Amino acid sequence: MYAVIRTGGKQYRVAPGDVVKIEKTAADDNGSIEFSDVLVASGETGSVAKPSSAKVLATVVGEGRGDKVLVFHYKRKKQYKKLQGHRQAFTQVRIHEIQVDGATYRA
Repeated sequence: MYAVIRTGGKQYRVAPGDVVKIEKTAADDNGSIEFSDVLVASGETGSVAKPSSAKVLATVVGEGRGDKVLVFHYKRKKQYKKLQGHRQAFTQVRIHEIQVDGATYRA
């Protein structure tokens, strides 16, 4: 069982029990997140369908920031590397269950 969710302008393929790094999002007081923008869900092997009502429930494992971006500049006979100053913030979540049209799939 897996589902494709959209959050933070990106799409992620998630299954129950997965730990995924997504764009930084706000969580509830108890650290739970509900993804209601489910694009595709697959209940059995080989069958993929767009569900009429589906949601993915997850909890926050941690938050952090990624590594700095390494940019290569080229000047003739003098190649050098430069670290760009941007570090993208992320939220690490663990997927607990996927609810699709009344059926619940857990890890």
